[in-house]
Parts: sequence; structure tokens; C-alpha cells
Amino acid sequence: MLSSIPLDLHCPIHPVISPYAEDAHEWLDGWTREHGIPDVYADRLAEGRIARYAARLYPDASASDLRVLSALFTWFFLIDDECDRASVPEPERVRALVGGALSLLRTGTGKLPGPLGTMLADAWREPHRRMPARWQARFVSAVEHHLGGVVVEARNKASGHRPGVEEYVELRRATSAAYVSHTLIDFAGGELLSESFYRHPAVRAFSRTGNDLLSWFNDLLSLERDAATAGGHNLVLALATERDLTIEEAASVARERWHRTMRQFPALREAVPPHGPAGRTYLDGVEHGVRGTMDWSFESARYT
Repeated sequence: MLSSIPLDLHCPIHPVISPYAEDAHEWLDGWTREHGIPDVYADRLAEGRIARYAARLYPDASASDLRVLSALFTWFFLIDDECDRASVPEPERVRALVGGALSLLRTGTGKLPGPLGTMLADAWREPHRRMPARWQARFVSAVEHHLGGVVVEARNKASGHRPGVEEYVELRRATSAAYVSHTLIDFAGGELLSESFYRHPAVRAFSRTGNDLLSWFNDLLSLERDAATAGGHNLVLALATERDLTIEEAASVARERWHRTMRQFPALREAVPPHGPAGRTYLDGVEHGVRGTMDWSFESARYT
């Protein structure tokens, strides 16, 4: 039984959560219903406790900003569910949704129908009003990278293509949306650094590794579901296929890869050049993304 495969991952990063977590959770439930989400699905979203996820990743955000972040997170979960809802993947429908979302973020208009369109427009209003153009460009670029990965995964599933390990790891860095959440650290913290900081190889390596850690954790956690629905898009499944391993053996290899990467994580942070308080906030935020994903996953009905 896949459900009996142990997770057995130890994360040394200290857990944090915003004092406004429950306020954001209650507000978000009303916000989703105001946008016309059917009650049965709104109930499911509430059980997912998405606002508490945002609260774990951005513990120092103001109460109002945490609501914005929770709304954005909800939209990304909704688009993920919408792209996965068909029993047979529909790459062209997914591509149309992605195009509408990117158009809305870039220009304020786009053919994104129903609640998906109104929710994104509402959630994007405050970051668009407050954040400078260079941050908005970086955010939209991260969203485009993420949604591009969603399109590729849909196309893979439709064609029956099962990615190899390194191909999958690179694709997973897009589909996880971790890079999107990393850009939102600046919105939550209220400070931007120079673009050279974000482009610095050491910062990029730290961000990439944080992405891998939360992505591979999720793959191990959702292995049983992914074995039935993901078409090989899971680190464990990719390892099993490429190396001709049993699922149990592949899970053991994936866990060791996760632990080895976690042991390297502090040294990658130390390699980042001096960067002041705003830089430390950003690096802390990448770490919160790893630990917050783990803690939230165990309390969210999405995975339990």
C-alpha cells in the first residue's frame, strides 16, 4: 500500500505563523463566496485552510496584506484545480486559461471567465496599485513560468509522456508556484532590493533549492494520489520509471535526496553576499516557504 510508505522527513527550520491567521481564514471564506464560488466548493476551500498557508509563509505581513496574499493563493489553487478537473487533460483549454490570466495581470483585461477572472482582478488590485513596475514585471514573469509549466504538464498527460527525473525536477520548479510565492515576500515585507540581488547566482541557488525542498516534500506526501492521477509527474514516480525501481525503493531514494538537499540548504544561504535587513527578510521568506508548506500540508484537508 502506498499509504504505508513513511514520510520520515526532518525539517530544522523554525515554524512561524502570523497572529492574523484566523482573521484571514474567516475573511477568505466570505470572499470566495462573494465571488460566486458554489457552497460545496467554497466549503472545500475553507477546509483547505489556504489563509493559514499564507500566514505561515508571510508571518510579518499586516492583517490587510495577509488577506490579499490569501486571496492570491486561493486563485492559484483554483486555477490548479480547474486545469486538473477533466479526466482527460485538455491542453488547449489550459492554454486559454493561462493566456487570459496573463493578459489580466499585464493589462487589466483578459478573457478569463467567471469567478476565476473576478477573483484574480480583485486580488491583484492592491499589488498592482502599490508595487513598482519592476516588481510587477518580476511577479508576472514568475506567474508566466508557473502557468507555462502547468500547460506543459497538461500536454504531457494528454500525450502519455512521462518525464525523466531531471526533466521532471525542472518542470516541477515551475508547477510548484514557489517562485511566485518568493516574489510576494517583497509585497508582504514592504521592501524591494536591487534587481542584481534577485539575479545573483547565490540567491537564485538558494531560491531554487527552497523550491525543490517544498516540491519534493509535496511529491512524497501526495504519492498515493499522484500514482493514480499524475501521469508520472511526481519525483518518486519519475525515479521508479527511470531507474527501474519499486515505488518503495524510489521513495527511499527521494527521501535521501530531500535530506541531502536540506543539509546543503544552510551553506547556500551563507553563500549569499551581505544584503542588509531586506535581504535577510527575503531569505527568511524562502525558508518559511519550505517549513510553512510542510506544516500547512498536515493541517489542510487538501492532503489529509
